[in-house]
Amino acid sequence: MERSKVKQSEKEAPVGSDASLNGHCEGGRAKVAKWKDAPGEACSPSSSKQTSSVMESWKEERTRSVEDNEMSLPSIAAAYTTILRGLGEDPQRQGLLKTPWRAATAMQFFTKGYQEKIIDVLNDAIFDEDHDEMVIVKDIDMFSMCEHHLVPIFGRVHIGYLPNKRVLGLSKLARIVEIYSRRLQVQERLTKQIAVAITEALQPAGVGVVIEATHMCMVMRGVQKMNSKTVTSTMLGVFREDPKTRDEFLTLIRS
Repeated sequence: MERSKVKQSEKEAPVGSDASLNGHCEGGRAKVAKWKDAPGEACSPSSSKQTSSVMESWKEERTRSVEDNEMSLPSIAAAYTTILRGLGEDPQRQGLLKTPWRAATAMQFFTKGYQEKIIDVLNDAIFDEDHDEMVIVKDIDMFSMCEHHLVPIFGRVHIGYLPNKRVLGLSKLARIVEIYSRRLQVQERLTKQIAVAITEALQPAGVGVVIEATHMCMVMRGVQKMNSKTVTSTMLGVFREDPKTRDEFLTLIRS
């Protein structure tokens, strides 16, 4: 009886076909970079299933086109008209006549990251360079939308990486932040997506990303804590494995 249960669970368990952290899960281990996996980070079937729902392949991201925007704008505007009526407002009064269209256009801009692919941004900005010291760009402004309440998240992003014979144009780090933040997000996922995109593009020795952000869903509703900030981090490669490298990064972004 027990043996049949084991066989049944093996049949139902997912194999390593799901994407893991923007990479791939092969043979039960995550292929994110060329360094050794950190302890406890083996890609089990359960972790593969979780990460596959969080991360998509960095080369296959675009889910919306300019044509999609044009086609969907009327339906989004109509939805805002319905919302206004549901709130007890009159969509026909002067101040609200164009509000549904303005709101629909604004929402498309707030989520324009769905129209962009990281590979399009980075293709001509990766350079061979014999540089093996830490590169940091800090205090990158970030604006996003909470996927739970559709209200703003805003703050700063700090990125550091240790090159492995290749470097990335500095402005492209900010572009990566813009692409992923201009989507419906949770901060934890956003932090990891930025780190993994840089990892897969450059294959550096390590990457560190820290985000400090204010969530309006905590400020203007719910617990209404005006001064609360959320800090998340993702450390990959030597940033995770070597405490000295990690401490150097954290010290520099706070200086």
